[in-house]
Amino acid sequence: QVQLVESGGGLVQPGGSLRLSCAASGSSFSIYAVPWYRQPPGKQRELVARFTRDGKALYADSVKGRFTISGDNAKNTVYLEMNSLKPEDTAVYYCNAGEYRGSALYLTNSWGRGTQVTVSS
Repeated sequence: QVQLVESGGGLVQPGGSLRLSCAASGSSFSIYAVPWYRQPPGKQRELVARFTRDGKALYADSVKGRFTISGDNAKNTVYLEMNSLKPEDTAVYYCNAGEYRGSALYLTNSWGRGTQVTVSS
């Protein structure tokens, strides 16, 4: 089973930037199967960014143009670069060790513990 550890969160002012990391260890791992989710206070977990099976990046409308997902196979790490942060980006950010079945990405029970991002002045 893959173990995931998120890091890089913190308190940042509106307009600021952060880079989150999701480091994986354990079983075989594909960076293209690791989506980023977030859970704002009092709300459900939502998809932020992910790759397609062939490596195309997809984003939630709310973060398009501001967030960038990337990965480093050699380091077994997926990143989420977040720019122009807004208060509504405040959430706990999680990554998941997903699995592809055909072209569809399925979530598994392998979540990290999350990293808190707070955007406030």
